[in-house]
Amino acid sequence: MNIKITDDFNLQKIADSGQCFRVKVFSDGMYRFITGENVLYIKQTENGFYEISCSEDQWQDLWHAYFHLDRSYQEIRRKIPDTDSYMKQAADSGLGLRILRQEPWEMMITFIISQQRTIPSIKKAVEGIAQSFGDAVKTDYETVHLFPSPAQMCRITSKDLDQFRLGYRTSYILDAIDKVYGGRLDLDKISVYDDMALFHALKSVRGVGDKVANCIALFSYGRTSLAPVDTWIKKVIDQEYQGQTPFPGYGDVAGIMQQYMFYYAQQHKGRYQ
Repeated sequence: MNIKITDDFNLQKIADSGQCFRVKVFSDGMYRFITGENVLYIKQTENGFYEISCSEDQWQDLWHAYFHLDRSYQEIRRKIPDTDSYMKQAADSGLGLRILRQEPWEMMITFIISQQRTIPSIKKAVEGIAQSFGDAVKTDYETVHLFPSPAQMCRITSKDLDQFRLGYRTSYILDAIDKVYGGRLDLDKISVYDDMALFHALKSVRGVGDKVANCIALFSYGRTSLAPVDTWIKKVIDQEYQGQTPFPGYGDVAGIMQQYMFYYAQQHKGRYQ
């Protein structure tokens, strides 16, 4: 079926935004997104119009929220103050980005893996885990593996994970499996926590520090007031804001500003070496 999206929406920028690591782009311009047991194929057909592989009901019930389409990013960009010329530039560069509402378990493992790794290496490890331990689903385009659940990973050993070259992150993943599968951390239950309570609950997993907890909260629980600070964001803050973070001034859209900033830094790496 076909849908119309009138707000900021750019599939390639979303794919390149550093928040999702299993997006696939096909030669015909089709993009694949996965969340939980659901696979979506989406392709722009003309300005503002998209061909999608799911039903209208599933689009409204699942994917509309996944792409955060209940929030006007056009309006958010218009509210960036003129005094923050850098953020205006970053938002213009990142026009079309969206904060995705992804599956919390996958985001926990993904961002544990992400520590001190490049985006290509993160993608390779996450895809490898899915192919090794997740269920296979056949679609019109391909056979794709879903990300494995805690139950599917409960018997995984450090030896099983050696093939992905995770190093010290292996023990963190095993601790996450133990806490979530064992019931000491209920990823559904904590979804109703306020931002700080959610942040601290996520940090109960070994190896989940401030940055990783903020990433999980932002990219799976939709906590757009939280802005993860990695090495790239720190470089931007030091160089463009004299070391003073601008995020508190953006309130409940700070995480969206962080994505614009991160995307801009990735597109202008030479500026921040």
